[in-house]
Amino acid sequence: MPQQKEILIVDDEVGIRELLSEILQDEGYQVSVAENAGEARNYRLRTQPALVLLDIWMPDTDGVTLLREWAANGQLTMPVVMMSGHGTIETAVEATKVGAFDFLEKPVGLQKLLSTVTRALKTAAGQGPRRISLAALGTSTPVIEVERAIEQLLRANRPVLIVGEPGAGHDIAARALHVPDAPFVILGNGARLAANPSQILEESRDGLLYCVEIGAYSKAEQKGLAFVLPKLEKQGTILVCTSSEQLGNLAAEGRFDPALLSTLSAGAIMLPPLRARRDDLPTLIARFWREITASQRTTGTLQASAVSALAAAYWPGNLDHLHNVIANLALTIESEITGEHVRRLLGESALPPSAALAPEVTARFFELPLREAREAFERIYFEQLLGKEQSNMSRVAERAGLERTHLYRKLKQLNIRFSRRSDEGAC
Repeated sequence: MPQQKEILIVDDEVGIRELLSEILQDEGYQVSVAENAGEARNYRLRTQPALVLLDIWMPDTDGVTLLREWAANGQLTMPVVMMSGHGTIETAVEATKVGAFDFLEKPVGLQKLLSTVTRALKTAAGQGPRRISLAALGTSTPVIEVERAIEQLLRANRPVLIVGEPGAGHDIAARALHVPDAPFVILGNGARLAANPSQILEESRDGLLYCVEIGAYSKAEQKGLAFVLPKLEKQGTILVCTSSEQLGNLAAEGRFDPALLSTLSAGAIMLPPLRARRDDLPTLIARFWREITASQRTTGTLQASAVSALAAAYWPGNLDHLHNVIANLALTIESEITGEHVRRLLGESALPPSAALAPEVTARFFELPLREAREAFERIYFEQLLGKEQSNMSRVAERAGLERTHLYRKLKQLNIRFSRRSDEGAC
């Protein structure tokens, strides 16, 4: 029997809405309609549909942007099938990365529509793995790998420990695991865990318990966290902890319980810093600019040279750093914002740091599998070398002891942007 929950159809063409509604209602489905993204947003705020059929090209906001908004807000908890009469492979791939279930090209065939709806609803009913969307962090390969790793941990009923550099998006990742309408208990510190861990367990039953920055927990608070760990599965509670501190260092210094760290490490996920996923930067810059200018009602424009300068900069504070710099530019410059404005504001931080970066990251490597630690070290090594030699590939290759062809291959493998300087000749 078809699901009785509502299917939401979002399309600005009244004929399409009516045709799809009639087909689905004839099959026994309940249907609601929205003629634009604004109506769809309001509908989603009121309720969660069982499925959304979402047009890509709409006059107010395109469907992929709306999909990203839902993902960023933790509202992408239902399958979404994109529709377009001008579909391209690139658009379909982008929508799938953000979290779309499938892609239908108009005019939509009857059998294709019904089979896609059936598959989507079966997946939503639990016959497929739960999907986690981190589209608010980006859609690059490193982010997709984090999504899949979290999904595997959830299937294994393991607590999730999200670690990474400050500003990498711990809060966004943690909130992405919350299921709407389920309990969501946020502990900004561990005081309540130390005082009454049993009460915390009861409040978070069949929901999510989010413990922020556990590296700052006192011994008593760590003890409370250790108390709830073995009781989570019976309570149906998902535990998500975050830390931007190096827990291994804290344990070595006697400031964090080694046994607790050992247990949580079975579900550890490292968020990649922005420098490890530069492909996400143009999209993040565009989104931050759009959100900030809408809230501040500024009149300035962001030139392509400014976007390039922002995308090329080093961001030690990651997402928070990038967002704050863009907010500063939007607030202080009313005219066209250029690359020179960006470089003047960032100053030295526009370039990767020198060897001073090493102490910040070495301890973190010991919390990684060998392959990931090696890749992380190589990425930092080559980024620093490129900065020091001002991207002169001949000197970089010589310093690294590599043939230039091998060097280019290695940089591409590590997802490090580079350019072949014309004065060096072809390799």
